[in-house]
Amino acid sequence: MNHLEGTAWLKIHDGKLAEFKNLASQFMETVKAKDTGTLQYDWYFNEDETVCVIKEKYKDSAAVFVHLGNVGDLLAKVGLISDFTVEFYGNPSEQLRAALLGAGVKIYSFFGGL
Repeated sequence: MNHLEGTAWLKIHDGKLAEFKNLASQFMETVKAKDTGTLQYDWYFNEDETVCVIKEKYKDSAAVFVHLGNVGDLLAKVGLISDFTVEFYGNPSEQLRAALLGAGVKIYSFFGGL
């Protein structure tokens, strides 16, 4: 398994939904325009729009670094108006593993599947 998948859960701060949605739109526009190895980048809200879940899939570790470079400024902004946790699934390169663990991301290594 070379590709990597991620799931992020973002709890939006009270009164910040409109700002969050604006940033979400900027994320999606940036990814569509600049990312080359992003295979999936889908955003979902719960019923009362207090939590957003992002499902991501990347071609490889290099694609994750490209993505992070493209959205770094937006990540800082969204971090001010939401609390988030991130999980990654797959076998990232040692460099990406270190970066993700340093950012508090939980990593689950691939064992087997279809």
